[in-house]
Amino acid sequence: MNYETYQGSKVLITGGIGFIGSNLARKLVNLGAEVLIVDSLIPEYGGNLFSISDIQDKVEINISDVRDEYSMRYLVQGKDYLFNLAGQTSHLDSMNDPYTDLDINCRAQLSILESCRKYNPNIRIVFSSTRQLYGKPDYLPVDEKHLLRPVDVNGINKMAGEWYHILYNNVYGIPATAIRLTNTYGPGMRIKDARQTFLGIWVRLLVEGKAFEVWGGEQLRDYTYVDDAVDALLMAAIEDNAIGKIFNLGGDCVISLRDTAKTMIEANGGGEFTIREFPPERKRIDIGDYYSDDRFIRSVLGWEPKVSLQEGLTKTLKYYRENLEHYL
Repeated sequence: MNYETYQGSKVLITGGIGFIGSNLARKLVNLGAEVLIVDSLIPEYGGNLFSISDIQDKVEINISDVRDEYSMRYLVQGKDYLFNLAGQTSHLDSMNDPYTDLDINCRAQLSILESCRKYNPNIRIVFSSTRQLYGKPDYLPVDEKHLLRPVDVNGINKMAGEWYHILYNNVYGIPATAIRLTNTYGPGMRIKDARQTFLGIWVRLLVEGKAFEVWGGEQLRDYTYVDDAVDALLMAAIEDNAIGKIFNLGGDCVISLRDTAKTMIEANGGGEFTIREFPPERKRIDIGDYYSDDRFIRSVLGWEPKVSLQEGLTKTLKYYRENLEHYL
């Protein structure tokens, strides 16, 4: 796909100091876009200034919260593209503190869209949604027609946030697309806890030379390397056929957690893990097997994952061996 469209364009990334946001910002800078990053840098939500240290002087950074409608009203003006990646991603946090999750993943999304409606109705929006909306699958692989049945507060609020975008597209003509991400991994992901993905903890412990735990082990998953996720976001924003649509992202393979752990140890050149039972508080919101049917995005946008799990894990582990102290 031709990314020349981004040359000289004005782009706003919410959550732009986070994992996917920082990788997206770097790619957009390389494509010649003028990038404004908005991030609250609330410690629990994954923003890490080190992740943009190499492009810090090439982007504009605004430390503010997407819940602040007055700042969003000002920030959306004059922008060509909005990549709306700000969110609370922890499923356990959403159950322990549902009101904060509601504020960030639901109410804030509505106020961002209201700012766009009033001050920049032509802005092109791509919203990062999640596979968590599907809950426990009725069938596999899961396509976009699957029933939505979230198993936690986070999933319900992300579902509302996604549908606000589609509603504003349909009713007000604000061009929006939603992409339901699966397990995204790569350099810059949160590794100090499991708030973003369990893979982060595994990576950290491996790099530290410690054994890690695999809960269950037989569950099937798919994974998207961050560069492939960034490509999907960029493609969705410039393809007219993507407007008003919702896409699943998948990975290059379907693999069990146990085999994921083995692949990671192979990529690391050594290490060990133990299998243990699911903790009761996680078992209640575990979805069992999940992997995406991503044929829709492949057919509409021509997207496909380019980075294999083995290659992606090798790159990720190398990154954290070199930069571990900045992510602890």
